[in-house]
Amino acid sequence: MKFGALIIGDEIISGKRDDAHFKKLTQLLAARGLRLSWARYMGDDRSGIAKILKNSFSSGYAVFCFGGIGNTPDDHTRQAAAEALGVDLVLHPDAEREIRGRFGAETSEKRLSLGVFPRGVNIVPNPFNRIPGFYVHDHYFVPGFPQMAHPMVEWALDHFYARFFNQNPMVDKALLLTGADAYESALLDLMEHIVAEYPDLRLYSLPSIDANGDRKHLELGVEGADSRVDQAMDEIRRAVEERGIGWSWRD
Repeated sequence: MKFGALIIGDEIISGKRDDAHFKKLTQLLAARGLRLSWARYMGDDRSGIAKILKNSFSSGYAVFCFGGIGNTPDDHTRQAAAEALGVDLVLHPDAEREIRGRFGAETSEKRLSLGVFPRGVNIVPNPFNRIPGFYVHDHYFVPGFPQMAHPMVEWALDHFYARFFNQNPMVDKALLLTGADAYESALLDLMEHIVAEYPDLRLYSLPSIDANGDRKHLELGVEGADSRVDQAMDEIRRAVEERGIGWSWRD
């Protein structure tokens, strides 16, 4: 199962607020042996969100959509989802039940409008204040507030994707390379060889510089199944030593 993220809000795009979702989502996935395949940021643009969702609904990915499901004029995610699905918006009976349970005699039409979702969806329960989100086609629409959104994401993962947890445990190992020849262009042939010989692994190279802008080290590693990672890293280590490049294991 592959996972994506759509993080919505003008306040994030403009820099008025920092995104609190991307890092947390990667952590929630990693704790279950899963990983994020893509993430996209979008402002409060109804037609733009609808276009993204129309493609995403048929992609086969499970996608977590953060933000824009409120009832203020700058919230467009519910309407965009309905447009992408080709359905109208209706008050969801389960959402109505949750909202009435939250507000009791103080329930109003404005508050009930928070439960107006695209026709045919199901709700995502909100343990923080009982104002639900919704899900359809493996897409989970949750509020922009982290204290609400993140427990709702955990609920979705644990309810629908537990069978994928830790199916293929991944390990990540790397060397820290130092010296005059520890730069990417000098190691392209080695990297290309590892990619060709180990197509099941993910190779990466991460240069690092110090405060003065001078090259500090190059982190060269692979991620994948344990035995294959060890095999590839042993080959990388031997090649690095043959080239006289200094190295140490990354912690």
